[in-house]
Amino acid sequence: MHYRPLGRTGVRVSPLCLGTMMFGPWGNADEADSIRVIHRALDAGINFVDTADVYSAGESERILGKALKGRRDDVVLATKFFMPMGDEPNHRGGSRRWIIREVEDSLRRLDTDHLDLYQVHRPSQDTDVEETLSALTDLVHQGKVRYIGSSSYAASQIVEAQWVARERHLQRFVTEQPPYSILVRGIEQDVLPAAQRHGMGILSYSPLAGGWLSGRWRKDSASSPTSSARPPARFDMNSPANQQKLVAVEQLALVAEEAGITLIDLAIAFVVNHPAVTSAIIGPRTMEQLESQLSSADVTLADDVLDRIDQIVAPGVTINPDDNSYGEAELAPVARRRGA
Repeated sequence: MHYRPLGRTGVRVSPLCLGTMMFGPWGNADEADSIRVIHRALDAGINFVDTADVYSAGESERILGKALKGRRDDVVLATKFFMPMGDEPNHRGGSRRWIIREVEDSLRRLDTDHLDLYQVHRPSQDTDVEETLSALTDLVHQGKVRYIGSSSYAASQIVEAQWVARERHLQRFVTEQPPYSILVRGIEQDVLPAAQRHGMGILSYSPLAGGWLSGRWRKDSASSPTSSARPPARFDMNSPANQQKLVAVEQLALVAEEAGITLIDLAIAFVVNHPAVTSAIIGPRTMEQLESQLSSADVTLADDVLDRIDQIVAPGVTINPDDNSYGEAELAPVARRRGA
């Protein structure tokens, strides 16, 4: 495993980051098996692990905390806050009130006294970014957090946060966590260049596009079961956009076969090989899924393979806009020129 610099922090991390959303009731409810998967990833050289408070309502963090006993110092541990953690209106978001409380809950569940990376899970439309950065800065000064990062921030939001941090002498976001895969390439237009200009590390999520690039869904597949993590718009096989994705997957599978690698290796290596990307977050639910993804860290795609991928899905293009995590608020009726 060849380790890479995490932005300009001086920290070095593996090109694969273990995502733990599938450990707990949302995915693998067998705690012992989840811990075995985590240990296998660490034994394979992965030293970067990402979770979030909202995953299985905190169970993912708790399972991860148990798995890291005796190995905590060898791991760069990242978690996130922002999503609702109950029905109370203030048990969510980017306010100082919530951040100061929720970091303690995450520390307790993870059974650690500090977080290496604490990330805002989504930007907030009703909270001043200075409010969020100020609270996170205090956590850094208290030693509870080493670095801070953002997730699914648009390029303009990345720039705004960097400017506010500089003007107010606050800690700045040193990482961004965007969605990125062969089928979801929108961030190549502006998010990746903006992050690069500010020296941010990129830990991108969903390199398999929610399973589309695992080979699980092909032209003869029925619609996938939907859930909160798998919304219908992204997996309805009858929609024109998803039909385009099916065509692209068939073509990509042929490219992988001719290159002598699996479709999974092609998909993850595509992400990891981008010069702006530090780590690709893989999210296995089982040991079999983990084993199928580990080899991708050692795959380098030749220029002709990358050219063929660009012919199938052009740079900067997201085939199905519903796969994006950007623009919902910016394009909401209230934000449009014509009003609500």
